[in-house]
Amino acid sequence: MPLIRIRSLKAGTETETYFDGDYADIFLVHSGDLLIGMDGEFGCYEWNGGPALLNQRVCRLQGFSDDLIPRFLYYGVNGYLKAIEDVTGFTTVKHLSSKQILGIEFPLPPLPEQKRIVAILDEAFDGIASAVAATEQNLVNARELFESRLNNVFTQRSSGWLDIRLEDLCVQITVGHVGSMAARYKNAGVPFLRSQNVRPFEVNFSNLRFIDDEFNIELKKSVLGPGDVVIVRTGYPGTAAVIPQNLPVANCSDLVIVRPKPDTSPDYIALFLNSQFGKQLVGSKLVGAAQKHFNVSAAKGVSVPIPNLEEQNRISVEIDSFRATIRGLESTYQLKIDTLTELKQSILQKAFAGELTAEPDKALAAAGL
Repeated sequence: MPLIRIRSLKAGTETETYFDGDYADIFLVHSGDLLIGMDGEFGCYEWNGGPALLNQRVCRLQGFSDDLIPRFLYYGVNGYLKAIEDVTGFTTVKHLSSKQILGIEFPLPPLPEQKRIVAILDEAFDGIASAVAATEQNLVNARELFESRLNNVFTQRSSGWLDIRLEDLCVQITVGHVGSMAARYKNAGVPFLRSQNVRPFEVNFSNLRFIDDEFNIELKKSVLGPGDVVIVRTGYPGTAAVIPQNLPVANCSDLVIVRPKPDTSPDYIALFLNSQFGKQLVGSKLVGAAQKHFNVSAAKGVSVPIPNLEEQNRISVEIDSFRATIRGLESTYQLKIDTLTELKQSILQKAFAGELTAEPDKALAAAGL
């Protein structure tokens, strides 16, 4: 069986976003061309739109031989790009070199066999795409169900609740260190939280930075302890988490720090801020012309609907339990999506190893679709 080797790729040059006039055809993409993205997530795509200008980080395939079905090439290149991604190390952004693209080769069977393989892959991949879409919708539905349940806490509250300014519910509201930090980070020491470490309801320890004890003492105003509520100021303002017990000492930069009074639950404050109801109130308090910020003054002025401490704790436990259930569903759905993605690659590998012998319906049955 002969090998097909891609040798005639042409990349365009950097251009303005808008353009007028005529361009040489080597810079234009036409319907039926195949495009390969060279940065980020690798993939080969079929262009079915009108003429478009080619970016320099996109390679184009066109002018196909009569001995080749373009869609067969599309599937083959996608299988090969995954192989490149699996064996190549990347220091920062994933990048596909022209040398790697020029080195793509795989078996080229006769046209009837190409047609048979494409028919099987088309039907199998249509089934997988439908399953992925349904699972992704289930994932969206699960998240929306949680958001709705959380929002109802504050929009359908019972009698006896009060609307109290956050400032009056807290011992202190302050801000973490604001200033340059690049030269002060250490390989170990006191954990130093930044905005990216604060996710809704939890502290994320990915890409955690550290400072030494001396600098921690110097920044005593922003020292954190269990039970403090940290709130993102910029980027996703209002996102809140409670400092957990397994983080006895920490510090932070560019976060609003809230220390509730004994009759106010920090978990309840985080629930409120992360709810859609709370986000709307926070949004009305943002300041800044270009990039919006949630500062200390804005935080102090937020009006919090709040019941007594016993009810706060009951609500916090109930929502936390429901959130755990939803996260279990999310994990299940995400696992299915990952499995379906792996299945596509498995089918591609079989197709270009000469092992795809099933008819389309049998291939779908084997895939459980």
